[in-house]
Amino acid sequence: MSKKNILIEPDPILRKKSQSLEKVDDELRKLMDEMLETMYAAPGIGLAAVQIGILKRLIVIDISKDDQKKEPLFLVNPKITYQSKKTSVYEEGCLSLPGHFAEIERPAECHVSYVDYGGKNQELKASGLLATCVQHEIDHLNGVLFIDYLSKLKKDMIIKKLTKQKKEINKIVL
Repeated sequence: MSKKNILIEPDPILRKKSQSLEKVDDELRKLMDEMLETMYAAPGIGLAAVQIGILKRLIVIDISKDDQKKEPLFLVNPKITYQSKKTSVYEEGCLSLPGHFAEIERPAECHVSYVDYGGKNQELKASGLLATCVQHEIDHLNGVLFIDYLSKLKKDMIIKKLTKQKKEINKIVL
C-alpha cells in the first residue's frame, strides 16, 4: 500500500462534484485501504477520495480515539436519507485545510445509505461526532468545504493564508 498526497485548498479539484462508482472490486478495496492509511498518517478521522484527487463518491472514516480499537467505515456512494431538525455544533478541521478550524452547525443526526467494503448495501444511523464527520465528508463529494459555512470574510482570510502557505512550500531552497 502507499500513502496518497492530500490536496490543499485552493485546489480546483476540491470544488468538483464526484461521480458514483459502479461496483466494489479488488482495485477499489485497494484504494480504500490506501485512503485509510493516508487518513491515519495525516492524522485525521475522515477522508474523501476527492481529497486525493480522485473524483469518485468514496469516503473513509474512523472516529475511534488513539487508545481505542480502530473501527474504520468505508462508504461507497454514500447518500444522506435523513437529517434531524435538531442541530449540534462541532469545531471542524479538514486535512485539505491544515491548521484551520471553525465551529460549524450541522444536523445532530443523519441516516446514510451506502455500499460497504464488501459491496453490500448498508444503512447507517449516525449522531454526535460521527454524524458531523459523515456530513463533512459527503460535502467533499459535492465540492463543498466546511469553510463554505463561514462568512465570506472568514472564508477569504483562510483561503488567503492557505495560498500563501502553498507558495512558501513550493519555493526551492538551495
